[in-house]
Amino acid sequence: MARTLKDYPSVTLKAEDLDDKIDFDGIFGRSGAVHIEIGTGKAAFLLNEARARPDANFFGIERASRYYRYAVDRIGRWGLTNVRIMRTDAVHFLTEFVPDNSVDFFHIYFPDPWPKKRHHKRRFFCPANLGQLIRILKTDGRLKIATDHAEYFEQIRKLTADESDRLEEIEFVPTAGAEIGEWVGTNFERKYLKQNIKIYTLALRKI
Repeated sequence: MARTLKDYPSVTLKAEDLDDKIDFDGIFGRSGAVHIEIGTGKAAFLLNEARARPDANFFGIERASRYYRYAVDRIGRWGLTNVRIMRTDAVHFLTEFVPDNSVDFFHIYFPDPWPKKRHHKRRFFCPANLGQLIRILKTDGRLKIATDHAEYFEQIRKLTADESDRLEEIEFVPTAGAEIGEWVGTNFERKYLKQNIKIYTLALRKI
């Protein structure tokens, strides 16, 4: 029998509650390094990283209702006070509501590769969206990316290389939830590793 998913208003932010640029200190009720994960899935990364870094603030964005509801339930049941999550379109949220130089880390793990060529325009990584990430990151802020899709990874590498005056590549350090042989410890990564699919990672620093 499937468990009933509960809503936890204390960990969610609704789109209708926003009418101006977001104040992360106000959202969390304290100051601290701000991490944003785009595409939280079932929140494996958020849960593990937030527990490992209680002094930091974690904000998750998930568009798919089924994953969002599951993530809210897990975050709420674990009683984490340094995590907030929002169901919204990431591009709209970043463009309209996130101030310049306000985020310390972006985490984007296994974004939809939209493998068919006619769907490539739907991919998150494009010059405009990368520009938004750079605008929002603080100086010395970090962007961490993981994907199982080789062609998409090459596209991402080319995009970021074109921004070499604002981004420099750094070592990708595994996340708190990663086990031996893993990079980020998410459900997607573990599924792909069981299938012997190669994982590609990239970490960048805003200069």
